[in-house]
Amino acid sequence: MEALYLIGSIASSTLISAVLSLRLLLSCLASRLRRAPVADLQPGNGDDVAALRLYEGRVKHARRSPRHHAFEYTVRYAFLDLDRAGSSENSNLPSSLFPKSFFAGHLSSDEARAIASTDGPVWLLTIPPSVGYEQNPLSIYFCYDRAEDTGQPASSTEKPCLRKCIAEVTNTPWGERVLFVFDPKSDLVAKPLHVSPFMDMLGSWKMHVGEPGEKLYVGISVQHPEMGNYFTATLSATRVSPSSQVNPEVFFWLMPHKVALWIYWHAVKLWWKDVRFIQHPRYSNPEYREEARRRDQKLSCPLIGVKGGGSRWFLWKEAAWPWC
Repeated sequence: MEALYLIGSIASSTLISAVLSLRLLLSCLASRLRRAPVADLQPGNGDDVAALRLYEGRVKHARRSPRHHAFEYTVRYAFLDLDRAGSSENSNLPSSLFPKSFFAGHLSSDEARAIASTDGPVWLLTIPPSVGYEQNPLSIYFCYDRAEDTGQPASSTEKPCLRKCIAEVTNTPWGERVLFVFDPKSDLVAKPLHVSPFMDMLGSWKMHVGEPGEKLYVGISVQHPEMGNYFTATLSATRVSPSSQVNPEVFFWLMPHKVALWIYWHAVKLWWKDVRFIQHPRYSNPEYREEARRRDQKLSCPLIGVKGGGSRWFLWKEAAWPWC
């Protein structure tokens, strides 16, 4: 049944994307004929007021057990200031700069601050939907405090301090999503979601995120009780020049589709290499989410988001269609 639903979803998504791609092309041609300027990546003056940053780079996956398998592909990400992107009152930002689809279905800045217990800006790193399709395995909320806690009165010129991150992981093709808080410097999180049918639920994710600037880095490795550190995924990207001008919808055209093709193609290659296919744990262990929470409590790393210790914050939910 899941296979039939997947095939039908792929067919309908292909048709919708083709129609919306044609509409996007006609819109771009009309803008060119009108000589209308494209959206500026950096409205206002100076880097500090840029509310949208675009990054382009490479995602790399490397599996060392039970079979060696590695690949990489080009990817594009949006880095959005959620306070300004989600506000229609800020006249500084052209409406074409932030299509609502870029942050639809994600947390608001206020929700992220409440979850992370921070008081500063919130930025979202994500692959936006394109021509009616979404494929975003990982989005990250960067939650800042207004200034370092030095015990001295805060200065208005002090740079906000990156305090916590919230990961938003969506699996393929089951359409499930989990959110959790982690320390961007380094953290170890018990695996809370069946992300790949070629990995069991016993591993933990070791996560590290660099503060985005001209460069962007995200690193995740899987620590397994039997296979050790057997899988690594990294994102290394460079910011697109803020002096450039580009239509964001054109910049991300078919980006989610390309990510989906890489995921499914390498799933086929893993199956061909005779890597064991693992069924979703909901069929054999309906309590797998609570087990993940209990395993996380036993990890020796400091717990995030709870003063004086306690449980890490997790939230499981369904992802919006189309999620395959």
